[in-house]
Amino acid sequence: MSYELTIEPLGQTIEVEEGQTILDASLRAGIWLPHACCHGLCATCKVQVLDGEVDHGEASSFALMDFERTEGKTLACCARLESDVTIEAEIEEEPDAESIPVKDFPGTVKRIEQLTPTIKGIFVELDEAIHFQAGQYINLDIPGLGISRAFSLANVPSTGREIELNVRIVPGGTGTGYLHEKLAEGDRVKLSGPYGRFFVRKSANVPLLFMAGGSGLSSPRSMILDLLAEGSTLPITLVYGQRSRAELYYHDEFLALAETHPNFTYVPALSDEPADSAWQGFRGYVHEAAKAHFDNDFRGRKAYLCGPPMMIDACISTLMQGRLFENDIYTEKFFSAADAQQVRSPLFKRV
Repeated sequence: MSYELTIEPLGQTIEVEEGQTILDASLRAGIWLPHACCHGLCATCKVQVLDGEVDHGEASSFALMDFERTEGKTLACCARLESDVTIEAEIEEEPDAESIPVKDFPGTVKRIEQLTPTIKGIFVELDEAIHFQAGQYINLDIPGLGISRAFSLANVPSTGREIELNVRIVPGGTGTGYLHEKLAEGDRVKLSGPYGRFFVRKSANVPLLFMAGGSGLSSPRSMILDLLAEGSTLPITLVYGQRSRAELYYHDEFLALAETHPNFTYVPALSDEPADSAWQGFRGYVHEAAKAHFDNDFRGRKAYLCGPPMMIDACISTLMQGRLFENDIYTEKFFSAADAQQVRSPLFKRV
């Protein structure tokens, strides 16, 4: 059984299978709807139901309040159709966005590398190459657990059938625990994608600033490698933060890129490195390193932020103090239930 979903203001109608969410059906039809957490927590995917009936699913009362439900609003990532439905969504046109339908991709784990004490690189050879824009992410089904987790693609789109995922173990995390402790080379896995609106706005033709923390390096690495492979001559700066030198992965790769590409600058920062270590780089947080490097003047750039929610909020505040504002700042962050109260920065709208 299926229903028809009409999406305004596009005027497009798609078929939605029974039990399928509005968001999943739209993305698989190549129609992008605003979204972020995909778990009913952040309210980014809130849409207006103009006609028809929906089941709100597991939308949290924090993200979708009772009065909003009465007014006909719903969360596309949770809502399932109970009749033919018409919705209205706020869809911004992005000249640099590719319309890539979400698909399922089975594959085989080819190798697993210990990148840092807490981060593993998982390399999967897909049965069919995935087309994506550098900066996008996939949802990986955790074998045998009936759950999926989102991971950014750390490789460039031109890699072919092999993709790279950088997975940081989360204390007590069921999904990352399995991937760190049980996943093995040769295992078959399934993932879906690509997802997300985190990609370089190349048509702007302005200097680029990437700010990343932890395993949030994945997307910026893909974007930077893609830009350099294309021969971009725009000034590109990466400010990357970790707690200690042991956690600073792909450090040598970025040092080498800075040596061979005059337009690329690499600024590593360590926030908790022992005072008596041999580290000669910046000591402090990502936003502090960026502020010092640019002398608190970020005007004329596009900034791309990827990392923990608290890091992103601190970076946004610093960028705004340095005269860079909402239209030139793009972020990527993933949420768990514990993040529900942090999903909206009081300083910023876009997630």
